[in-house]
Amino acid sequence: MNDSYLDFVNSPFGNWLAKSVGLPKPLVLERYQAGQPVVRGSVLVGGGGAPQLLEALARVFKNIGAQTLAHPQLRPWLPIANQAGLLTGGWGADGAPGEKVKALVFDASGMDDSTQSDALYAFFHDSARSLLPCGRVLILGRPPEGCSSPRKATVQRALEGLSRSLAKELKRAITVQLIYVAQGAEDQIESSLRFFLSPRSAYVTGQVVRIGLPAGPQHIPADWDRSLAGKKVLVTGASRGIGAAIAQAMAQAGATLTCLDVAQSQPGLDRMAASVGGSAIELDIGAEDAPQKLVAAGLAQGGWDVVVHNAGITRDKTLANMAPHLWQAVVNVNLSAQERSIDALVESGALQAGARIVCVSSISGIAGNMGQTNYAFSKAGVIGMVQSMAPLLAARGISINAVAPGFIETQMTAAVPFALREAGRRMNSLSQGGLPQDVAEAILWFASPASAGLNGNVVRVCGQSLIGA
Repeated sequence: MNDSYLDFVNSPFGNWLAKSVGLPKPLVLERYQAGQPVVRGSVLVGGGGAPQLLEALARVFKNIGAQTLAHPQLRPWLPIANQAGLLTGGWGADGAPGEKVKALVFDASGMDDSTQSDALYAFFHDSARSLLPCGRVLILGRPPEGCSSPRKATVQRALEGLSRSLAKELKRAITVQLIYVAQGAEDQIESSLRFFLSPRSAYVTGQVVRIGLPAGPQHIPADWDRSLAGKKVLVTGASRGIGAAIAQAMAQAGATLTCLDVAQSQPGLDRMAASVGGSAIELDIGAEDAPQKLVAAGLAQGGWDVVVHNAGITRDKTLANMAPHLWQAVVNVNLSAQERSIDALVESGALQAGARIVCVSSISGIAGNMGQTNYAFSKAGVIGMVQSMAPLLAARGISINAVAPGFIETQMTAAVPFALREAGRRMNSLSQGGLPQDVAEAILWFASPASAGLNGNVVRVCGQSLIGA
């Protein structure tokens, strides 16, 4: 759906008027296009304490062909970067900032005490104005729950407040993420850095991600643009909107698609399956026999490598005015059906070794929403399911994660009254709605064979919506 205000303020006259009267001026986001590099521009690297991830960072930057610069306080970077064969240099001189950069990456993993926080201040104070529009900021630390001392856990937890505040301060379509890397998981960071440094993460900001020891085998793609080559993928609710975008992104990454939707969506489902060279399954996932039919379909294909649970419904009413069948239908389709299907697929062997399960939640499940008690219950339940099942599935070599979309431009949001639609678009740090592509790119990141270290994460694709922030 077209965002007329976004188009207007990015026109010459609209830009002048916005500046003259102080209107908000969101930038058009840079989104991924096939064949483009991960990051266009230099990456400025900083660190505090005794940084522990610099060698792992250098390997990733070498793999993605990034040019790096070292903040004056990070003296260890130049020898590490040179040893890795990176094109690198120093940034700034005599207290003056250096050149404009596309990304800031700060290694906070070695910070053991809050008294070391001056390194954070110095790095971001010096560099904040040097970030180009649509720039990227990544802060890497250690999971507080795994720290060896209370003081280290304290300063690592404090990074969340910094990252979320920076995501609201920097403006100009700049995104900020915090990535906690567990001890021993240093070699698991590449897929996440590729995602968060690139335009693929255009509508994801203010998020906290945990990377741990791999759940099942990890495979580094020979071609990262075709990361799912040879993989078999099931996408539910695939006939239109976000589901269709997911199927298209998976197909572009080389996957063989099975597209599923209900009988009422059969024409659109058939068109979508044909467009991605996949097959179609007409099935109501909320039906009693759906798990058995999914198992049969999965086994017939030799087992799925990725299952994306996107299918969902809304039946909005305030709870006092809601009929029982409206409550039951939403909970059944959005939550209980996923639980039954996952149990059946796992127990039957209809998933390949190292399979990825990705579920679609919603910010309504995080913040709640008036008139959506049934929907919010179901989507919060998806988050609970992902977090509680993650360790159990990891023991079987399977990972499970979720995305929680915010305001995404779809047919459903196009039907929202104008005032509410504009509020949904503007009440986030990027001051605009997201696109189905944005949700699909996040799911593709979770689905990658290189993302074995991601398990139990819930990432909002909402532009850092103020709702539930």
